[in-house]
Amino acid sequence: MIETSSSSPAPVDVVLPCLDESEALPWVLDRIPAGWRAIVVDNGSTDGSADIARALGAHVVPEPRRGFGAACHAGLTAATADVVCFCDCDASLDPALLPAVAGPVLDGSADLVLGRRRPLTRRAWPLHARLANMELARLVRRRTGLRLHDLGPMRAARRAPLLALDLTDRRSGYPLQTVVRAADAGWRVTETDVPYRPRTGRSKVTGTWRGTWQAVRDMRAVLAERPGAHPAPDAAPGTLR
Repeated sequence: MIETSSSSPAPVDVVLPCLDESEALPWVLDRIPAGWRAIVVDNGSTDGSADIARALGAHVVPEPRRGFGAACHAGLTAATADVVCFCDCDASLDPALLPAVAGPVLDGSADLVLGRRRPLTRRAWPLHARLANMELARLVRRRTGLRLHDLGPMRAARRAPLLALDLTDRRSGYPLQTVVRAADAGWRVTETDVPYRPRTGRSKVTGTWRGTWQAVRDMRAVLAERPGAHPAPDAAPGTLR
């Protein structure tokens, strides 16, 4: 991984929520595109993940409040690049593919791009997790009109408009709230296929039926929100188009 200097800001910041991912971190950080900055958000790891990430050149942000959304938002607020990507830190998704995800945002043809997960093996995506994802995609279509197939964790958007969405969920509903509020604001939302591999280690959410349906419950609460007034991407100050 190549770290950009403070005098030469990274064109893209990559937020990597991290909770005990010491085994996966070396592979993940080695796959960050050259010149992009990795922001590893340590969400209370006890396996030395933060030290490993720091030694490998990542910018490490501590977020002691547990929750996927808490980690994502801490990374977003720490980001300084115009474009921010999000990617799981468990080696299930290849950060080397992020330029394809971020490309439409960088060239101005999309406001939010989601990586549609395409499992390479059955083990990569358990049946209960796929079923839950399909149901959520159906509910999103009904709520927003967006014909998405996946609410995957690999995504890209511009930092200032993301902050302007005023995201409040700090648990499993954070990615969904991003999509819902972006749709309410009239963002151009697209998806692109990305390979999905078996993760390194055990999932904190979709590894069990209980964790999966807890996530679904969090997301149903997000879907129940009334549409709010959030700025369009080109209305946020400092946004480059």
